[in-house]
Amino acid sequence: MHPLRKQRLQLVILLVVAAALVVGLVVYMLRENGNYFYTPAQIISGEAPQNTFLRAGGMVVAGSILRSEDSLWVQFQVTDGIETLTIEHTGILPDLFAEGEAAIASGKVDENLVLQATQILAKHDEKYTPPEVADAMNEAYKRQQEGYSLEDAEGSLSQGAEGSLYQDAEGSLSQGAEGSK
Repeated sequence: MHPLRKQRLQLVILLVVAAALVVGLVVYMLRENGNYFYTPAQIISGEAPQNTFLRAGGMVVAGSILRSEDSLWVQFQVTDGIETLTIEHTGILPDLFAEGEAAIASGKVDENLVLQATQILAKHDEKYTPPEVADAMNEAYKRQQEGYSLEDAEGSLSQGAEGSLYQDAEGSLSQGAEGSK
């Protein structure tokens, strides 16, 4: 083989190996740093990995917020209409964080199925719900619709003592008072 041809072949092999190494590292980093969204039902059923950084969200359950008197620790529950997930966080909560409002928490699920959150996000106005939460709530509504019948012509759907979900004219879900719109 001619020395120039041999040198070109070595360069091509080196470039292919380097490209494969770069692609492998990028895939590994994306897999490790992926920030996946899970609903409370998926976490409780075991679909979500434990001790892996993830996001979970839903509507904050009324009466579930517990605060420490001497620290920034807070515990609350979120629901997707099917299951309820307990979230613990130490830090300052967003100003718009409230019961009955949508929230997304980022953190790790421990062995007790409690999300140890490092960040809490709250919706920023009365008409906006984070897309992940809205999709999860609509999916929960569709799953539960099979087991419940519509109670009135407006499409309200009672969900129990934790509050109710109702469907507005556009077909999207909203949180409301028990049995009323």
